[in-house]
Amino acid sequence: MDAAEVLQRVEKTFRAHADPGRAEPMAAYMKGRFPFLGIATPQRRALTRQVLAGLSRPTEADLRTVAEGCWSLPEREFQYFACDVLIRYAAIPSAGFVGTLRELLTTKPWWDTVDPLATRVVGELVRREPALTTVMDEWAAGTDPWLIRTALLHQLTYKESTDRERLFRYCRMRADHPDFFVRKAIGWALRQYAGVAPDAVRAFVAANEDALSPLSRREALKNLP
Repeated sequence: MDAAEVLQRVEKTFRAHADPGRAEPMAAYMKGRFPFLGIATPQRRALTRQVLAGLSRPTEADLRTVAEGCWSLPEREFQYFACDVLIRYAAIPSAGFVGTLRELLTTKPWWDTVDPLATRVVGELVRREPALTTVMDEWAAGTDPWLIRTALLHQLTYKESTDRERLFRYCRMRADHPDFFVRKAIGWALRQYAGVAPDAVRAFVAANEDALSPLSRREALKNLP
């Protein structure tokens, strides 16, 4: 893959399909944090396939260049494109790519890019490179709420392979965090794990009822009888 060609293709293709009428409500939905081109998700995904058609498999360096290039563009759809590419080629990056992911997670951060990166890219990388659990420990104990959210959510797709001790430790550690997105992530992570270990989650919430926020408790138990 020629990363420079990809960046040229995506910018030309996406801008050609901009819809100012859609852009304004899309930006409003994201609290006015980012400008939008106005490309709806189904169309954006179709255009992404068009941009990537015929290109060879990327290297880790290609992925870094594409992601950083997309993050430098103002409109949010370019960051979505980068997330889609990273998810598509999540098996390629090595452990050293975690630094790039940290940069993406903490630059222009909001749930719409943090969540797919956390659950589909960081999670896959940590699964393949278990030594990176120490990085997750650092993020969970740190001060950046988006890195905390990422650490809480990185095991979201692990199901039976979830490291229960680590998940519960992170949830206890950040139970009193004031940020809405951290509290929501605690509940989401617990609710997801409840799909394979309902009794364990129910017991954890009961044992930590006073520490967990009402939001975290409510989300964790949402699908449990």
